Amino acid sequence: MIICTSAVPKLRKRSVFKALLKVPINIISRKKAFQFREVKFKYAQGQHPEMVDYLGQVAQIDLAKRLGISHVILVSSMGVTNPDDFLNTLGKEQDGSGHGDILIWKRKAEQYLMETGLDYTIIHPGHLKDAPSSSSSSTSSFVLDVDDKLKHEPNCSITRADLATLCIASLTVGKGEKLDFDCVSRNGEDGEDVKSAESAIIDFMSLE
Repeated sequence: MIICTSAVPKLRKRSVFKALLKVPINIISRKKAFQFREVKFKYAQGQHPEMVDYLGQVAQIDLAKRLGISHVILVSSMGVTNPDDFLNTLGKEQDGSGHGDILIWKRKAEQYLMETGLDYTIIHPGHLKDAPSSSSSSTSSFVLDVDDKLKHEPNCSITRADLATLCIASLTVGKGEKLDFDCVSRNGEDGEDVKSAESAIIDFMSLE
């Protein structure tokens, strides 16, 4: 089973308007003209992180157990161990109220899966991009690591198509294992080893 559900925040248009009004003042003050972190987001009714990223994923994991599925692929996110990550503020008011903490709820779902006894592959992708899969290119490469190390690199991204390729590879290469890793995909440079999704997972397992 592959679980890749996630709550999706919606932009609060009024907050964008307020941020735009501050642009002249920010320029005069020699600040960044548009302050992105002043833009606010919200989640649709019943579609906030606790419902989707925790309770919804728990329901899917329980279904896997009832159906006798032994291996679950869970697509999560980098930053789940950092409660101060900016993504956790999405959906919250300035006083901290409201529905947010998306990474915290994702982490709770991960922990639930790890405690079931099922085999699992938990994938923490970098920034998701809408672009064609690079897996068909001989110069593309999958990079896996742990502990958000990849998050601090200049190119911390992966296409949705590449992420799907990695999930499918995990069904076979990661079968019978309990794996947890971060991932990005990038174009291989001269002299750099180019790794397919399968070879990247195999190399990662050899380091554990």
